[in-house]
Amino acid sequence: MTLPERTLGPNLELIDLAKSYREGDRLHTVLDGATAKIAGGERVAILGPSGSGKSTLLNLISGTDLPDAGTVRVGGVDVPALTEHERTLFRRKHVGFVFQFFNLLPTLTVLENLLLPLELTGSRDPANEARALGLLERVGLADRSESFPDRLSGGEQQRIALARALVHRPGLLLADEPTGNLDQDLAEQVGELLEELASSHGTTLVVVTHSRELAARMDRTLRVDHGRLVEAAR
Repeated sequence: MTLPERTLGPNLELIDLAKSYREGDRLHTVLDGATAKIAGGERVAILGPSGSGKSTLLNLISGTDLPDAGTVRVGGVDVPALTEHERTLFRRKHVGFVFQFFNLLPTLTVLENLLLPLELTGSRDPANEARALGLLERVGLADRSESFPDRLSGGEQQRIALARALVHRPGLLLADEPTGNLDQDLAEQVGELLEELASSHGTTLVVVTHSRELAARMDRTLRVDHGRLVEAAR
């Protein structure tokens, strides 16, 4: 299950993914043969209307959910083939997440929120705090390390969430509507940071978004269309 050390993040392969959910007596199909290849270190946006399966796709990539058919390979690892425990360990070590609603723990300081992913992987490296503080400086919030999340603005919380997603040096970063809860100016700032930090870390980035401005920052764009993934025009 261990991914090899590499400069760039892992290649990502989505192969004939299918996923349906039962809603009462009706089976609702969200993905039906979704297939794509994403190169290591590539930054890809996924567009599509609400309910089209964009967030479901991220859940399948991370192993949070399992496909009805098809598979996901991250750096050659067949994610659905792992046990539930192995998938949990895989996410902790290799995957970073950025969500629309930040998901910071309110009882922890900013620095403690950043250190949490490292603690979950069992890392006791004395350099962890320095790494976390360095990321806070990169996102312009070095002076807020001892603040609690409720003392921060929405834009500040999202920048903290971005730093937290990268602190354990994941090869793969998944972002679900990372600018969807921000006004236009803040969304532009966070989008710029997301692009810059993913590039500087060599991270493979997959961003689900409704924002064409954010999608334009990525290397390419895929669109969910009737359960499949198609290349979108730039």
